[in-house]
Amino acid sequence: MKKGKLAAGAMSAVLALAVSIIQPWEGRSLVPYRDLVGVLTWCDGETKGQPKAVYTNRECDLITEREVAKYEAEIRPCLPADLPVPTRAAFLSTAYNIGSGAFCRSSMASKAKAGDLRGACNALLMWNKAGGRVVRGLTNRRMAERALCLKGLP
Repeated sequence: MKKGKLAAGAMSAVLALAVSIIQPWEGRSLVPYRDLVGVLTWCDGETKGQPKAVYTNRECDLITEREVAKYEAEIRPCLPADLPVPTRAAFLSTAYNIGSGAFCRSSMASKAKAGDLRGACNALLMWNKAGGRVVRGLTNRRMAERALCLKGLP
């Protein structure tokens, strides 16, 4: 029973840390807009479904929390079970940005599964393009995610 509670506590910590990373990098918009590559986006980088004309901050918080939990469940099979909280949160932030399918097919996931966690953290830096172009904001985000990823490692 105690082990289950620790796992739930660790999962809560991962989700909270990931949300705290995602929100500043995604940038909150209460009204839908077209992102750098023309994708309709709202709240904290949400792109799925039909957006409303205007959101409240509380609605955006709920959407982001729900989506981060969904992404965590989707990438969980692609990663070792015993990852440190900061490392898992860094990968979750990246998956939220690039999609869980892309994350699970990436060298980040394959290196992590093979036990090369430093290599997996370093592979984050490869995901800094949008529309085929290097984007300074994505480079900065990946550097921050990499630092967090490595922070969790011994």
